[in-house]
Amino acid sequence: MPKSTNPPSFPAFEVLAPAQQTVPLVFNSPHSGRIYPPAFLAASRLDEWSIRRSEDSFVDELFLTANDHGAPMLRANFPRAWLDVNREPYELDPKMFSGNLPQYANIRSVRVAGGLGTIARIVSEREEIYDSPLSVADALDRIEGYYKPYHDTLAALVRATQAAFGTAVLIDCHSMPSAMRGGSVRMRPDIVVGDRYGTSCARELTMLATELLSRLGYSVARNKPYAGGHITETYGRPGFGVHALQIEINRGLYVNERTLERTAGFQRVREDLSVFVSELAEALDSGLLNLPAAAE
Repeated sequence: MPKSTNPPSFPAFEVLAPAQQTVPLVFNSPHSGRIYPPAFLAASRLDEWSIRRSEDSFVDELFLTANDHGAPMLRANFPRAWLDVNREPYELDPKMFSGNLPQYANIRSVRVAGGLGTIARIVSEREEIYDSPLSVADALDRIEGYYKPYHDTLAALVRATQAAFGTAVLIDCHSMPSAMRGGSVRMRPDIVVGDRYGTSCARELTMLATELLSRLGYSVARNKPYAGGHITETYGRPGFGVHALQIEINRGLYVNERTLERTAGFQRVREDLSVFVSELAEALDSGLLNLPAAAE
């Protein structure tokens, strides 16, 4: 019989907000969820540690000082291995399910082929999550009950921010493994700033973010190897006054990638990101960037 992982028994996501939003910034942490539904763990062939390897470990905590600077944060509590909201809603691999997927499902995307669709088939680079097929109803329940409310909440935060300030800047917060595999191991930069190659964010905002992070002592790359995912691509509409920027933090800076425990570097990264948020907010407040508002 196809397995069902059942809904989580905890708040699936939450908005952490200051008493009053004072800056046109919205932070989003869609992959740092680390509460695993017991039924999901029971349906997985992986042990509890292995299945956590796809987490953006503690990214929500690294960026949570955004509240101190007047900006809200949306974060997922469910893990991306259970449901990935940084995908199209129906990027589904038909090989994972016992029944027929709806015709509107995107079964041929690059992400589905790689095992990382809306309902992931693998964690890390190659470890299969499930030992038997899931039901289609289970997948659709996750999408209707959790994916769509998550995006409804994120869209509402962005709309309210733009209504209040004339513009909105969405910072999509992620982490990445410290090294790329394949052939020889190659180390990644400290931070990757992604703006979908200039389509999701005004160039001057991308350049300022890169400059601020570099000034804090980090090696910063733009768009490679991560240019931004579904969230950056969907929400970033610079011509309409909404800018989306993805920021990837190298996990080697702050977490033991073998044990997934915070290291001594965690506090430094957190403090530096607080400075980054503060200076970015100040630049937006001062009009230094002169970002375009919504097109008439």
